[in-house]
Amino acid sequence: MYETLKKYCQQFVHLSESELQLIDKFFETKTVNKKEFLLKENTICNFLAFIEKGSIRFFHTKDGIEKTCDLAFENAWVTDFQSFSNGTVCKMNLQALEESQLFFITKPNLLKLYESCPKYETFGRLMAEKVAQRATGIAMSLSADKPEERFENLIDSQPDLFQRIPQKYIANFLGISPESLSRIRNRIFHKQKS
Repeated sequence: MYETLKKYCQQFVHLSESELQLIDKFFETKTVNKKEFLLKENTICNFLAFIEKGSIRFFHTKDGIEKTCDLAFENAWVTDFQSFSNGTVCKMNLQALEESQLFFITKPNLLKLYESCPKYETFGRLMAEKVAQRATGIAMSLSADKPEERFENLIDSQPDLFQRIPQKYIANFLGISPESLSRIRNRIFHKQKS
């Protein structure tokens, strides 16, 4: 049932068959419909979720305006780490942009999993490091790269992006207007054709 997650875990830590079976015990599957919220700001996040299929948008609201911080796809972990780790109210919203299949674990079950098999603690640390590296990469790109470079990097990492995600969220994530995104997209596609 959790074969995708088991294969993913095996890439980072060697787990025996009995250790892999712990995933069946502590995780649950969850389907989130398009536009449905997995997490809303001003609540406490008590879960981690692995995206088997679909996409999740991370955003917060400032002065009534939504600010997209990240777009997560298959084989990514989603949570509000600050809220999850500290038990504080979250500032982030997690919303499905298409119907999404998730493997979901609550914080109490995660702690039981760590207790049952310390290798999962190692795996958890490695995943937290990957998330931190991604967040650093996004922050550096926003501060140093031109919008066109950010767009090209995003398309390289997710070629089917425009078939899956509304353009307004892509533009918001890149820190530009939808009109600027259209101009950049047209320039790049014209360059590729010539």
